[in-house]
Amino acid sequence: MVNLNANVNSVLPRTTPGIVGTTDSKTTSTGSGFADTVKAVEKHLFKVDDLQRSSDISIKDLLSGKNEDINSVVSAVTKADMSFKLLVGVRNKLIEAYKQTMNMPL
Repeated sequence: MVNLNANVNSVLPRTTPGIVGTTDSKTTSTGSGFADTVKAVEKHLFKVDDLQRSSDISIKDLLSGKNEDINSVVSAVTKADMSFKLLVGVRNKLIEAYKQTMNMPL
């Protein structure tokens, strides 16, 4: 059976440096939290891309007859779809936060 629940913990890091609420005190004193956060986000972008590529390969294998297990194909496609939707949701929240920050009065 395919699990359609999005698992945020598998996509996001356990401790994200530079984000409020994390327990990493070393990044707040050095000031490199933003750079570490960007690197972590980049790593997760590549993970989502890898999931998309693997689902494309499994679809091609199913259509060419190399793979006859449709459950594994549906699982790979669903996993890639959910991770992409989560990525788009995080992007939308970041854009919304940026717009709210830019509209703050000085």
